[in-house]
Formats: sequence, structure tokens, C-alpha cells
Amino acid sequence: MLTAQNHLQFIIEVAVLVQMGVVILLNIIPFTLSMVLFLSLILTMFLAGLFSVDSILLFIPYVSHQEFTHPFGPLAVFAWVTLSASASLLSEVEIKSTSITALAIILFGVIAIAGGLMHRSFLILWFLGWFIGYFIMSKSFRRSVKITPKRIFTGFGAVIGGFAVLEILSKVLNASVLSPLLRLSRIGEYAIPSIKMVIKNTTLWGHVQGSCYWAADCLGGSDGYISLPMNLIKTFTLPFPLFFGVLVVKKDVIDYMLPGIFGFAFDFGYGGLLALLGWCVIVMSSGFYVLRQYRSKRRVGSRKFLGREALLIGALTAFISQTLIGLFIFNRTVNGAAMLIYILLSAMVMAHLVSTKRSLG
Repeated sequence: MLTAQNHLQFIIEVAVLVQMGVVILLNIIPFTLSMVLFLSLILTMFLAGLFSVDSILLFIPYVSHQEFTHPFGPLAVFAWVTLSASASLLSEVEIKSTSITALAIILFGVIAIAGGLMHRSFLILWFLGWFIGYFIMSKSFRRSVKITPKRIFTGFGAVIGGFAVLEILSKVLNASVLSPLLRLSRIGEYAIPSIKMVIKNTTLWGHVQGSCYWAADCLGGSDGYISLPMNLIKTFTLPFPLFFGVLVVKKDVIDYMLPGIFGFAFDFGYGGLLALLGWCVIVMSSGFYVLRQYRSKRRVGSRKFLGREALLIGALTAFISQTLIGLFIFNRTVNGAAMLIYILLSAMVMAHLVSTKRSLG
């Protein structure tokens, strides 16, 4: 790896290495449907347990929780949708999957409750992932999709109901950390000043030098508002500006209060933001293209790509969900440790493009 000179270069280098690794992995390991089903089930159960333990720690005095839903929320979407897609593919080849489907429903509820208790934004990510996954699977498996006003109302009702339950629990248990209204009030208080600061100081490739927290030491771009995990950066002893310890709250003016489009624009400029959006379009378009190839092969009787198809449905769903939430609602969903998951999901989608061309070539 060439020594990165700033956060952006380091992100690009890690993304390239992860992409190469996933391409090699996908071409070496024969991901059969049974293997994908087993691995996705294990991963979903593990994340359900992890989120549950973390949410329980919220109510235990003097014990800290880890907030695993931020970095691993999109991974949970990937695991659960892959599990559901695997069960549906079993049905497509006339293998009963009733018990697996029932287990998937139970795990869906467990993750929704545990993750929702930890972070309200996770509920939005989770239900959005369910909706996108349901839509993609419906198209892939020739199911009729009728988006009726009743279904839209039911979906919104489920999300609003979840928020209402959390607000009631916050009052009953005197736990303000559970309150969605408190979160919204904080956004209302701090978001507008943050947006004004970003818009005023953002340039084509970064921001006005001196406008970030580091003042005279501000680099004018790649100042650490958008970065990979601090532990990873410290492992390579890279001399980048880092928000750690008490300085984390200084990063929150962008990371916690704004959608990702503002964070990426401020740290990497409008050019960097456009490049990211362009890459997102490429990943999504490539994913749907390969998915059509897998579907066409399956419908003529080939079972060679069933496992890969389930993997792609899960990765594509999670990538789209994380993109929408991270870039347009909550920056932290695509920042820090969550960025590693974002890079991994992107690589898992694009790797199918290479493996498919090789297999069909």
C-alpha cells in the first residue's frame, strides 16, 4: 500500500484493496445456496444477539454500551435480506423453507426491537432495508408487487408506532436516551448552524482553509470529519488529523447533526461528493444488471448462481439502504467503522460483475 497522505487517499486505498480481496474471494469460493443460507443465518443470529446484549446494557447502571447498530446496522440488513432471499430461492427450486422463513421473521423482530432501542435512526434503516429487499425479491421471484395506499400507510404506521413506543418507554423508565423527540430537538437546535457553516465554507475540493475546528492547522480538506475508524488509522501510524477523546463532540457538528452529503462535501469538496454519488449510481446499476443475468440463468433451469444471487440481493439491498440513510439523513451511518461496511458492501456488489463476466464468458 502506498503511504496515504490524507484521509481521502487512505479511504480510496482501503476501498481498492477490499474490492480486490472480495473479487478474489468470490471467484475462489463456490458460494452454493446452502452455504450462503447457513452463513447468513449464523451472521443474522450473531448480530441479533449482539444488538440485544448492547440494548440490555442501556438499562444496567455503571455499564457502558457500545452502540453496535451504527457500524453493523447495514451488515444486519445484508445478513437478514440474504437469509430471506436464500429461503425464497429454496422455494423457487421446490424445496420447503417454511421453518427458515419463520425463523427469519423472528430474527427480524428481535433486531428491530434491539436496534431501535439503541438508535432511532436504525429503525429507519431497518424498515427501509426490508422494503427495498422485499421489492427486489418480488421482482426477482415473479411476485406481484402492489404498492397500495394501505401498504404505504401500514409501513409508515409501523415506523411511527416504533418511535411512539420508544418515547413512551423513555418517559416510563426515565431514560432520555430512548427519546426520539430529544434527538429531533437536538437536530433542530444544532443542524441549522451546521448547515450554514458547511454551505458557506465548502469549495470544489474541500473547504475554506481555517474554517474547520483545527483553525490555523486546518488543511482545507480531509480534516477528519469523514474518515475510516480511528483504530485503523492508528494501526498504520498515519499522521492524519483525528477527532478522538473529548474532541469527538467537535466532529459531531457534521457527523451527528447532518446528512452525509454535507459531510462529504465539506471534507472532500463538491467534486468529491459528485464522485461519490457517481460511484453509487455505478454500483447500483451494476448490481441490477448482474441480478438480471442471474435471474435469466435461473429461469432457464440453471442452479449454478443461486447462492451468488442471494448474496447479491442482500448486498445490493444493504448498499442502497445505507446510501439513502447515510447520505440523506444521518452522516454517521456511512462514517467511521460504518464506512468499512459501506466499502465492503460496495465491493460485494461490484465483485459479481467480474465473476459473472468470467463465468459467462
